[in-house]
Amino acid sequence: MTTTGKFLAGLMGAAVTLGAAGASAESVKVGLIYTLSGPPAVLGEQARDGFLLALEGLDGKLGGLDTEIIVVDDELKPDNAVNKARELVERENVDFVVGPIFSNILMAIMKPVTDSDTILISSNAGTSNFAGAECNANFFVTSYQNDQNHEVLGKYAEDQGFQRVFLMAPNYQAGKDSLAGFKRHFTGEVTDEIYTPLGQLDFSAELAQLAASAPDAIFTFMPGGMGVNLVKQYRQAGLDTIPFLSAFTVDETTLPAQQDAAVGFFGGANWAPNMDNEASQAFVTAFEAKYDRVPGTYAMQAYDAAMLINSALTATGGDLDDKESLRAALKAADFQSLRGDFEFGDNHYPIQDFYLVRVAKRDDGKYQTEIAEKVFEDYQDVYAADCSM
Repeated sequence: MTTTGKFLAGLMGAAVTLGAAGASAESVKVGLIYTLSGPPAVLGEQARDGFLLALEGLDGKLGGLDTEIIVVDDELKPDNAVNKARELVERENVDFVVGPIFSNILMAIMKPVTDSDTILISSNAGTSNFAGAECNANFFVTSYQNDQNHEVLGKYAEDQGFQRVFLMAPNYQAGKDSLAGFKRHFTGEVTDEIYTPLGQLDFSAELAQLAASAPDAIFTFMPGGMGVNLVKQYRQAGLDTIPFLSAFTVDETTLPAQQDAAVGFFGGANWAPNMDNEASQAFVTAFEAKYDRVPGTYAMQAYDAAMLINSALTATGGDLDDKESLRAALKAADFQSLRGDFEFGDNHYPIQDFYLVRVAKRDDGKYQTEIAEKVFEDYQDVYAADCSM
């Protein structure tokens, strides 16, 4: 795989081209749209790098076709994301759009991408509406439905016999899905249910409220820089005697900054870097060697998105014009997922296992999440029944 050094200006932002330029019977063009600036950039960088690592392992070709990749930064701004998504499908004529990280961006780009009959593959955001009544034939998800990782902690809290839990999440769709997911399996008392502004970094008021309510545990969803600050402030406030349950708050994107402050805290995930299968172990080794950091689920799911496209194009002989056959090949998901068992439900969201994970410090000084126990097996999201596909 070679980098041509091409950069597209204007609304597209920075873009990198790999392989042969131009989409034809011999080539395929993919647009990656991720948050690549500001504090949340570490999430988008993991996803971008996971996808590109998969492509490198395929000698720069998807389904044997010369492959051009255009990478754009949505800047975590929905209006900006809409413009860039339209540029990808209308000016660049990409065959696939892969991304984004955040659910508010997914909500913004869904219509312009899928209405153009372009395949949109979300490697992270997985809102409940698109899993259910608003499911779309041109939309596939290689991550999860937003509720599911959070459901892991709700089930764990219930099984541990916690009676009173404090809930906190950002005020956007994924935050609402997260708390809905937790409450699906937790039958105890919710002492407080707080929605903070997306991007908030000072949690002193919320932690004071938490201390006053004296719950049996806290459950929170705070990705990126929000999670970094919350975990540090939680330890500094001396609240670590209260069990800290979360999803995407302590993971491989936040741990390099949180370090010892996060050790022992729990999360919910569909994968962890210590996953015991050959493909996953090889991926972790290759990712760390290339990027000098531990991969998280963002990287794993984007890697799988590339392998999904590769499998579909291989099955169709590289035919990009027969969209019905292409969608059927994507639905078949004939590739080895790094997480092990993987299949699509009729809503094009995965059916997969979910785990309770715990933060650990490795012998080499790096931090990672590790599987503590399997909580759900071959688990399909609860919204799939509302999908008419």
